[in-house]
Amino acid sequence: MSAPHTDVEQVELANTAFYEAMERGDFEELSSLWLTPSDLGQDEEYHDPAQAGEVSCVHPGWPVLNGRGEVLRSYALIMANTEYIQFFLTDVRVSVTGDTALVTCTENILSGGPSPEDSDELGPLVGQLVVATNVFRRTPEGWKLWSHHASPVLAESGEEEDDESPA
Repeated sequence: MSAPHTDVEQVELANTAFYEAMERGDFEELSSLWLTPSDLGQDEEYHDPAQAGEVSCVHPGWPVLNGRGEVLRSYALIMANTEYIQFFLTDVRVSVTGDTALVTCTENILSGGPSPEDSDELGPLVGQLVVATNVFRRTPEGWKLWSHHASPVLAESGEEEDDESPA
């Protein structure tokens, strides 16, 4: 078994690889980072999802997605419809227990929409603040994503302050 600090470092690298694959739009790399039944010694054709560590994902505002096919389709859609995306991770915390690791972080996301017609420039950039939990499982090939759950951070509105100001 690996030393605890080495496990934490390896999980941090796997977590970083996940976000970097998204930034590059590298679907093949992103796919390789998600857990498969064969990673856990299960038959690809038939397996008990609970024993095989079936993957799940919740994108901000989406319902829960279960199963490798659904999860990877969602990333293909996101990549196909996002011209530019960059993640600045803050508040990253890693906890490893046995063959399972938990990463919590804040995703400070900068993304761009479609380019204006007849232009090579990016569309308008939009910032978003999301908190995420990533669960990893140890496999013979390294740490793989088992679950990703991301939720938007609701911005405080200035309405309370405005209500208290004199008329």
